[in-house]
Amino acid sequence: MVYLFLPRFDFEFGGSLAVDSASDVTAACPLRPHKVPSMARLLWVGVATWTLAPPARALAPLQVNLEGLQEKAGEDPFITYYPDEPQHTAHYCTALESPENKKCTAQVKWAFSQTNSSSKKAKDFLDEVRFNMRKYGNVAPENATLDDFQKLYWCAPPKGNLSQECGAPPCNCTYPPCHMCLFPERPRNCTAESKDIRCKPPKQAMDYNGMQWPLVKVATPPPYHIFAIGALVGDWGGMDTMLKPVQGRDPLMPWWGYGLPKPGPTPFPRTRWNKNHDFMMCNHEQFLNCYKTWGTWGCPAGCGFDKQVDTQPQQLVAKVFKKRAEQNRPVAILNVGDNFYWGGIEKDCGHPMDELSYTAAHQFDQIFESVYNGPGVDGVPWISCLGNHDWGGRRFNNGWDQQFAYTWKSNRWILPAAYYTLKMYFEVGNFWMDIYVVDSNNEDGKDQWQEPSHNICGNQHNPWGATCASAGGPADVNSCHQWFWDLWGKQSGWLASLLAQSTAQWQVAVTHFPCGTQKNFWMDMHNRLGLDLLVTGHRHDQELWEPGWLGGLTCFITGGGGGISSEGTPNPYWKRDWYGEAQYGFYDLLVSFQNIVITSVDWSGYELKTSTVWPTLGWQKQR
Repeated sequence: MVYLFLPRFDFEFGGSLAVDSASDVTAACPLRPHKVPSMARLLWVGVATWTLAPPARALAPLQVNLEGLQEKAGEDPFITYYPDEPQHTAHYCTALESPENKKCTAQVKWAFSQTNSSSKKAKDFLDEVRFNMRKYGNVAPENATLDDFQKLYWCAPPKGNLSQECGAPPCNCTYPPCHMCLFPERPRNCTAESKDIRCKPPKQAMDYNGMQWPLVKVATPPPYHIFAIGALVGDWGGMDTMLKPVQGRDPLMPWWGYGLPKPGPTPFPRTRWNKNHDFMMCNHEQFLNCYKTWGTWGCPAGCGFDKQVDTQPQQLVAKVFKKRAEQNRPVAILNVGDNFYWGGIEKDCGHPMDELSYTAAHQFDQIFESVYNGPGVDGVPWISCLGNHDWGGRRFNNGWDQQFAYTWKSNRWILPAAYYTLKMYFEVGNFWMDIYVVDSNNEDGKDQWQEPSHNICGNQHNPWGATCASAGGPADVNSCHQWFWDLWGKQSGWLASLLAQSTAQWQVAVTHFPCGTQKNFWMDMHNRLGLDLLVTGHRHDQELWEPGWLGGLTCFITGGGGGISSEGTPNPYWKRDWYGEAQYGFYDLLVSFQNIVITSVDWSGYELKTSTVWPTLGWQKQR
């Protein structure tokens, strides 16, 4: 994932750049002769501002200003927020005394009674629930109603105690909607008549493929930082063990007992191999024993298990990430996918795009919102793509479209389509960066009979009758493989066409599958069309590649965000099986007109490696 730090930025809305060309279009695109700024090439539809709370230190605030658009009073008719499962919809809300709430009735009444008590026990309890009451009810616990406490015990029972969880939401509360745990953020100044894609979700999940997200203008002086991270920020999203499964699905439990379930992300213990990947040093069952017993028994030395790191990698990386973000203030975040293990959003695809399901809300809350927050992170755009696990991992009919839908429920998550583009303008330096988000998961969209453990389209794990046709995805297992490769064909022509037209100083591609995948294609995009930087994930470590490995193109893998165990042991004294310079971590990119300086940062905050990127066809040669 990449973070662009910026205290102030403006969105400038452009029109569609969708290109539905075949892959052979790449051959027809001529070499871009130069990179000269040309405002005539841009389609200006409007200008928007995004207002955030001022940061702790003295920085100019983010502002939003939509020219030509009027703020409409009341609710926009096209925005509705109804979870999908009937027991969680407003139609099925119930009174506290109903049978659905028998587990929580007494506890909710007791909790409400504490608002009228002056005892130390009451004060301690209200302090304990204060954060979640404000988060889910938008009210201080002292001012909360009985209905607000019912909503709290429905969304997040204190201390994660599921034995006191309400089974249905209240019909009334202080700040509706009462059946939604997360409060969606509506884009400012959007109306029902607004045409920009930021203002209205698509009718079908794939409708915005190839389109341009609103332009981002960086109006403050340098330095400009970009953070890249994996596993939520590139293979960063752990397992939500607190999730109540729907549609007959299994709980997201990598093991039972031994501290689970628990709030927040839990890493998935995978396997560990030697560097040549021809000998498995630690299988899944052995690794599970390591996690369950903290390495005390049944955990071979070959697992390289570090109980202080492997048990909480996402939290450790996020802690260093947030500390550095508070200092450097990113302007945006580039996320290389695998946002939720094991299979993305654990519900069927095909949910309406203007609604957010209970399942998606819960997973985003536990794995994303509760982990990546604080000064320098709150409200900063996360420019995201899907990984193979977001597509379902081993079944294509999981709720990948709900990750798209969250774009219109969040004030920072940006994932409007499978592939799209975004432009950033750095006003002080007078230069542009074009960002291309590309879906490369065709690599795991194999024939249905191949590799069942690493195949989104496999016949073995996809349920009978699986389909995502209503969402614009694969219609069935038989056509799934071709669907993913057709998607790649469309993108290859789309990307080549945009690179050939680009006059920006920097061209950056963000995708999931790692450096070396489709090697000849990416080398061609660099040598013939001027792509400057490739940001990837998938492999669960941190690898800063030398430009010579991809024909001069700089590429790095940031798959060590901690949602899943790393490729090798995080023990820095046992590096013989490491591919790169770190196992868990992220990257800090310092962007200027002249160059991009990349710094690799590990989970403990150590800076391990640096590299400098120079513009492929830079302006320096022409000035």
